[in-house]
Amino acid sequence: MAKKIRKMLGDVNAPEVASLMRLIDTQSKSTICKWCIDYAEAHILPIFEKHCPGDSRPGNALNAARDYLDGKVKFPVVKNIILNECHAAARELDSDPAAQAAARACGQSSAVVHTLSHSLGLYFYGAAAVAYDRVGTNETAEIYDRIAREVCADITAALRTIAVENEPNPAKIKWKC
Repeated sequence: MAKKIRKMLGDVNAPEVASLMRLIDTQSKSTICKWCIDYAEAHILPIFEKHCPGDSRPGNALNAARDYLDGKVKFPVVKNIILNECHAAARELDSDPAAQAAARACGQSSAVVHTLSHSLGLYFYGAAAVAYDRVGTNETAEIYDRIAREVCADITAALRTIAVENEPNPAKIKWKC
């Protein structure tokens, strides 16, 4: 029997994830969106592009989300690109877990412009993308957990870099984890 590959890595109950959620809760929607889109573009999209050269769908979703934040397009345009391009790319990639997770992470990062709780999708799918790209799909749970913790630390550090101290308009996120 083939080993079942997890679509997401990480543990929502882990202290480092709770810390990330607390930090997210202190920031405004614009800061959270910028962080998610920028991080996905810099760290996760390259994984997808390495596995699927020439496929621009996840990148299109990130660009559309940025265009939405800049007032250049309406949300239905972004939603269409996320669902019919980015998530479609992920659905086609069952044979490539790293690329599939990267596409999902980009989709979640793009969708944060609508629902801020998608920001955790950047972490969970992003951790899977990084792990499967780095070590493949046949490692131990301990290895995957270590990589997920590393990704969480990196994502948290990226948010801390742009975080606004005493943010006057922190987002009110309803975490359903």
